[in-house]
Amino acid sequence: MSLVTFDAARRRWLLSTPRTSYVVGLKDDDTPVCLHWGPRLNADQAAALPGPAAFMGSSFDEGGTGEELLTEAGARFGAASLQIRFPGGDTGIEWRYTGHTIDAGHLTLRLRDRVHPAEVSLHYRLRPDTDVIERWTEIAAEEPVTLLRCDSAAWNPPPLPGYRLSHATGGWAAENTLRRTEPPVGETVLTSRRGITSHQANPWLMIDAGEAAEEHGEVWSAALAWSGSWRITVARTPGGRLSWTGGFGHEGLTWQGAAWTTPVFAGLYSTGGYGAASRTWHHYVNEHVRPAARETRPVLYNSWEAVGFEVGEESQKRLAALAARAGAEVFVMDDAWFGGRTSDRAGLGDWWPNPERFPGGLTPLIEEVHRLGMRFGLWVEPEMVNPDSDLYRAHPDWVIHQPGRERTELRHQLFLDFSRPEVADWAHKWLHRLVGEHAIDFLKWDCNRTFTQADPGEMWAGHVRAVYSVLDRLRADHPHLRVEACSGGGGRTDLGMMARTDQVWTSDNTDAADRLAIQHGFTQIYPAGAMAAWVTDSPNPLTGRRTSAAYRFHVAMAGVLGLGGDLLNWSEQELDEAAALVGVYKDIRDVVQHGELRRLRGAVQYTLGDRVVVLAYKGPAAFGTPGVPLRLSGLDPDARYRDEDTGAVCHGLLLTSRGLIPPFPHDDYASALIRLRKEQL
Repeated sequence: MSLVTFDAARRRWLLSTPRTSYVVGLKDDDTPVCLHWGPRLNADQAAALPGPAAFMGSSFDEGGTGEELLTEAGARFGAASLQIRFPGGDTGIEWRYTGHTIDAGHLTLRLRDRVHPAEVSLHYRLRPDTDVIERWTEIAAEEPVTLLRCDSAAWNPPPLPGYRLSHATGGWAAENTLRRTEPPVGETVLTSRRGITSHQANPWLMIDAGEAAEEHGEVWSAALAWSGSWRITVARTPGGRLSWTGGFGHEGLTWQGAAWTTPVFAGLYSTGGYGAASRTWHHYVNEHVRPAARETRPVLYNSWEAVGFEVGEESQKRLAALAARAGAEVFVMDDAWFGGRTSDRAGLGDWWPNPERFPGGLTPLIEEVHRLGMRFGLWVEPEMVNPDSDLYRAHPDWVIHQPGRERTELRHQLFLDFSRPEVADWAHKWLHRLVGEHAIDFLKWDCNRTFTQADPGEMWAGHVRAVYSVLDRLRADHPHLRVEACSGGGGRTDLGMMARTDQVWTSDNTDAADRLAIQHGFTQIYPAGAMAAWVTDSPNPLTGRRTSAAYRFHVAMAGVLGLGGDLLNWSEQELDEAAALVGVYKDIRDVVQHGELRRLRGAVQYTLGDRVVVLAYKGPAAFGTPGVPLRLSGLDPDARYRDEDTGAVCHGLLLTSRGLIPPFPHDDYASALIRLRKEQL
């Protein structure tokens, strides 16, 4: 069956994924609407769908319901997906269908305004191995127009008896806090106005009828591939309908021009609850978004928490030796290796080795890291500059600012405007030179502040697109280079950045107990193979919490394990224990990074081939609290599974119906690792 088929008589298109269908139709006035988003239909079933509801002509009608891109024209009263101003003052689009193209799984609907020479193309892209549908919008006008809003798509699930909204909120060091709530009648806005994706919200959502759980129930979801400001508006009408529209930018911005292409806003319908939705997103991200997702991510060591700004060649060499002993495969030198950078007040923008700290340049350290059998990485913050820097003194006009206002510093730094071609070109040149001359294997690309005093125009999107372009060019020039996205932790976690990086620094909060909630929210959409997690010191430098090495490692093993503690102060026993636990992770990391993830009560489970890995956790509990068996999920009920550590053999059916008691030690914060292998009958 074709991915896209056209019913000319009924003017509707059937989009078919492996398990779902999406049907787009045209109303009598050519308005494109969603007729179905749900279970897979055949052609006869799609043809039998009721047509779009007719507008009743009443000023009290819920105009715009079900539309694929809601405009301001006519009797429409919801949050507009497209706000356009034509010369002369006309607003909105009065749709006129002009044709379509189908290229394998790519459908393009072409529509024009009935009066003005402007074309709007609605794009839908399907892939044969996923139920995720990618959507975006293109605008082409024959004369300059003004855009106040240009969303990628509007999504319309069917009417449900009730609604529940799942999304992520948080802040610095508390990213990806999962919220599930009933959306009110009216409009709920999820947004970032900061110029980056933000710590406070993340551009995805899930909708269900209030009945879904981790492993059952219908779930509709969507995720935006954009790394700057964004807005998603969820509208629930008094008449019982819910829809949402989303895209780049936020209210108050204006763009002038004749052509525009939006980022992808992808959607997914699933019948297997939140867990099945997440696993489908993980597969999609790994197969169609991340550039090198099939690689197994190495264990890295990052020097930041060991030395902070007190970086020097000899201390880095000592740390490298200890990191290699602990099993690290990449050594990453963090901040303060460059320019006059001895604190966060100076040096950003001057990207050459500090001559006092590295008198021979970076080469002696890199050679020592390579001799120890590790790859070498560096921290960079290309979009930032300190006023106390040679770059700023030479180019004060390169920063985002308003000429009549005092320049707002955050963390003693200013934001370089990459939407200016000369700034983006400067960044690419020094990065290209740095990576090429030193054969850098890994970059941690940080972004430690947000926009302020930014002109409400093209810069908000132009900067993000220029960052994308620099990363794309850099990776094309240096195919071996791997990149970690960072923005004060997880402030730039989104599909747009994941398309150009290999992993995401999930949070600056490395407290293992706090990380459980952060990682739980992260994996709703994003895969474990992109989730960087460090083991750091106890007590934790941020929270002061004391936890065992095993607990800290088991939490970090749920993603891409890294080390970030002050190894110079670890005892011989601690280093030996770390090396042993790193060895355990290397045994299971293929399962964790490439397997199917299932979130259990107090645990996470990964399955790849015949191997099953379970990481279980418990917090402080009152004396006498009974241990509740942990029920595994998704196992073959007729198979037997051997515990690789104890040799015990368990029946799959019993592991999922009765469960097992994890072998927790008697600690306030305890954990257990269980490795099972399916036995061949």
